[in-house]
Amino acid sequence: MSGISLTPLAITILGLLSERPMHPYEMYQLASVRRNDQLAKIKPGSLYHTVSRLEKQELLISIGTDREGNRPERTTYEITSAGRAALEHQIREMLAVPVREYPRLPLALAEMHNLTAATACAMLRTRIELLGKAIAELEADRGSMTAEEKPRIFTVGTDYVHAITVAERDWLEALVHDIEGGEMPWLSQELLDRMASTAMPVTQTKD
Repeated sequence: MSGISLTPLAITILGLLSERPMHPYEMYQLASVRRNDQLAKIKPGSLYHTVSRLEKQELLISIGTDREGNRPERTTYEITSAGRAALEHQIREMLAVPVREYPRLPLALAEMHNLTAATACAMLRTRIELLGKAIAELEADRGSMTAEEKPRIFTVGTDYVHAITVAERDWLEALVHDIEGGEMPWLSQELLDRMASTAMPVTQTKD
């Protein structure tokens, strides 16, 4: 099963089914309670679509249907041995091998000199404020999980997201401080001329 590449949502689904069989709505509820939506985009429609695709790939199978009252029938699924193998292979690879994912922020930082320093700092302060709100939400989630005595093995993913978000906010705050305080000179013609004068000459080779 090493040839199958699983999406984040597929990993979440197979991870839930590795605990016990369940139907898609139950998967959605449990993933929401555990805040897996911090780690993968989880919407009912995409979840049902992914379950169908995983069934076609024989990574999970239907083991029956049930109905409660006037509600539509619900199909219960369980993970197959192939699904468990694919899940374990993908997790091993993700844990061990760094992948260059090309996030948007590093590119924006590399090109922010195309804005004025004041505009760049204003945009970064907006981002810092939003990161602060995200951190508060994550900490509220962690507080409720602690109160419910959820095992850390189920929260370590969001713990990582919290740590990375805090680190990003703190780093950006320091960057804005350096820009506004002049420790990081902004792009100017003088700086461009200095860079051009110190550039390594291109050595021409004879044919």
